[in-house]
Amino acid sequence: MPAEESMAGEPMAEKPVAGESPAEDSLADGLTVVIVDDHSIFRSGLRADLDESVRVLGEAATVDEAVAIVVREQPRVVLLDVHLPGGAGGGGAEVIRRAAAQAPQTLFLALSVSDAADDVVRVIRAGARGYITKSASGREVSDAARRVSDGDAVFSPRLAGFVLDAFGAVAGETAETTEELDRLSAREQEVMRLIARGYSYREVAGELFISVKTVETHVSAVLRKLQLSSRHELTAWALERKLL
Repeated sequence: MPAEESMAGEPMAEKPVAGESPAEDSLADGLTVVIVDDHSIFRSGLRADLDESVRVLGEAATVDEAVAIVVREQPRVVLLDVHLPGGAGGGGAEVIRRAAAQAPQTLFLALSVSDAADDVVRVIRAGARGYITKSASGREVSDAARRVSDGDAVFSPRLAGFVLDAFGAVAGETAETTEELDRLSAREQEVMRLIARGYSYREVAGELFISVKTVETHVSAVLRKLQLSSRHELTAWALERKLL
C-alpha cells in the first residue's frame, strides 16, 4: 500500500510543513522591525505596546550592536534612537550610514525624546525616512513604521521645519516656480505642502477644514498631475524645488 494512502485507499492529508502553519504565516506577513535604544525599559515597553502585526526581530543598545543586528536580521524598519553610545560617537546617524549598504531593503524611523533641529537634521541627512518623538503611542509608532515601509516620509508635524533645514529650503530662500506646480490648483498646492511635510490625511483635513475624503481626492489628483507614485516621492519632489 502506498505510504500516502489511507486504509480506505484515499490519499492522506499532507502534514504541515515547518514554517507553513497559519500562525507562522501570519508572522511572516507582518512588518518586521528592530528596536534600537540604550534604555532597556523603553525597548521592552515599546515592544509590548506595538501592534500585533509588527514582529520584532531583536533589540540593540549601542551603535555596534545595532549595526550587527540590522545586517544580520535585515528588518524592514529600524525603530532608531538618535542618541546611542558606542561606535565613533555618531549615534543613530552612524548606525544608518554603516548599516545601509549591507541592508539595502531596510528603512529607518528615528524615535527620540529630542526635537532639537540638529538631531533631526543629522539623521535625515544620514538617510532616515521619518522622525517622531517618544511621546507617540505604540499604535502611532506602529502606524508610522508601516507608512515608512510603504514609502512615505513620516514626521511629527511640528518637526517638518527642521526637515527643510536639511535640504537648505529655509532662511529666506525663494521657492522655485515650475510648470509642474502650475498644474495644481491653489487647494491642491496647500494639500501637497502639508502631505509632503508628513501630515496625516486627518491632520490635513483639520488644518484646512475639509473632509478626509476630500483630502484623499486632492492627494490622488496631485500624484496624478505630478506623475508621482507615493507620498515619499512627493516629499522628495517638494523638497528639491524648495516648495515647503
